[in-house]
Amino acid sequence: MAFTENSRQSLIPSFLYSTSSTKKSLDLEKLLNGNRTLPSSSPPSSSSSNVVSRSFVVPAPSEPGKIEMYSPSFYAACTVGGILSCGLTHMAVTPLDLVKCNMQIDPTKYKSISSGFGVLLKEQGVRGFFRGWVPTLLGYSAQGACKFGFYEFFKKYYSDIAGPEYAAKYKTLIYLAGSASAEVIADIALCPMEAVKVRVQTQPGFARGLSDGFPKFVKAEGYGGLYKGLVPLWGRQIPYTMMKFASFETIVENIYKHAIPKPKDQCSKSLQLGVSFAGGYVAGVFCAIVSHPADNLVSFLNNAKGATVGDAVKKLGLWGLFTRGLPLRIVMIGTLTGAQWGIYDAFKVFVGLPTTGGAAPAAVTEASELVKV
Repeated sequence: MAFTENSRQSLIPSFLYSTSSTKKSLDLEKLLNGNRTLPSSSPPSSSSSNVVSRSFVVPAPSEPGKIEMYSPSFYAACTVGGILSCGLTHMAVTPLDLVKCNMQIDPTKYKSISSGFGVLLKEQGVRGFFRGWVPTLLGYSAQGACKFGFYEFFKKYYSDIAGPEYAAKYKTLIYLAGSASAEVIADIALCPMEAVKVRVQTQPGFARGLSDGFPKFVKAEGYGGLYKGLVPLWGRQIPYTMMKFASFETIVENIYKHAIPKPKDQCSKSLQLGVSFAGGYVAGVFCAIVSHPADNLVSFLNNAKGATVGDAVKKLGLWGLFTRGLPLRIVMIGTLTGAQWGIYDAFKVFVGLPTTGGAAPAAVTEASELVKV
């Protein structure tokens, strides 16, 4: 069978990647009917050969304007989505983060969430609620770029190493390993801005923001001081991110399996994004709990010059490490994580990519079985 350059197309059945369930079933029917049209007793005529060719030859999966999965453009899109999801959401909850940090550092003054907001309003006015928003935006944008971009990369990388059978069998381990690897890199990008942010937010009079806070911090503690909190930051963020991605993927898969009566690919985009937000919010609650002790350590170390982990444990106590500021952080991180997944998947949909997570469509599974036969 010969093809011209203009008509050269893939022989891969289109139902393996088509987004329309109707189209999948029609292409599958064509493929099966095409086999039955071949006569066994005599060779096909040129006209019948053309008909059979049209049954087998279907459009290639690469469409103009579409991003190919796991291509450089795919990872670039995930990186941009991560910047938007983390940078914007963390900046939006700066007032909550400000109160939370001060409750961790000075619990006698900031006794509760409501009193904390009252103290800040009285001492610093409304503008005080957004102190430190610039290092927050820059730091968490850099972190989001690495977190989501490298997660997608490492998830694919570890899946390829494991092979199809073991990648499916141990998918949760793939999620955990991929997210942990990504967060190690992401926190190196975040750490300097996090150090300046905490110092600006918790020491009145230290600086107005990043422009004067960064040089003051470096002058006082050197550039090495910007990474003084890196190990506690890893201790906070790596468990947080492992929980964030693994629980999200699992929750979303179970929502599509048990709560929604039709396959993911048949759901509207708005419903899929709603599932992303709901899965992200529940995952965020778990994230806040497992990472909170390290969050208290980061706030303490970045606030006090020359402080050690031992100093933090001695002053806060073990109970304080696990509970101080936790209710506020659950509200903040739950909302934050839900919004992050919503924004990230909305951007992926915007550029033509599928949303994250969910069980494989039934049509794809059936097609795979037919190909094996």
